[in-house]
Amino acid sequence: MARKTIGERLSQLEAQRKTLQIRLSKQERAIDTRRKVLIGALVLHRLENDRDVQFAGGIAEWLRRELPKFLTRDGDRDLFDDLLKPQLHEPSRGNIGNVGNVGNGSAV
Repeated sequence: MARKTIGERLSQLEAQRKTLQIRLSKQERAIDTRRKVLIGALVLHRLENDRDVQFAGGIAEWLRRELPKFLTRDGDRDLFDDLLKPQLHEPSRGNIGNVGNVGNGSAV
């Protein structure tokens, strides 16, 4: 069996390095995505279930203020329509912070 030349071994090692780098990048993206999903789930959970209406309302107001600047695609904005355009007459994630304003004629 013939031995590989140094150049062949280096090429093989470079290919292995590239393969490992791709795997590492995929792993890092998966971790990043998981973190984003968990943070988003926490925020949505607090908006839907938090009994501290002032706290949840603060999150909702912050999202209404910050999301339009952050979201660049119409399709992405559509995903958050319930938060960006709250309904006046039903407590929801979008208007949970404005529960005190419902029924008194004040605008959201």
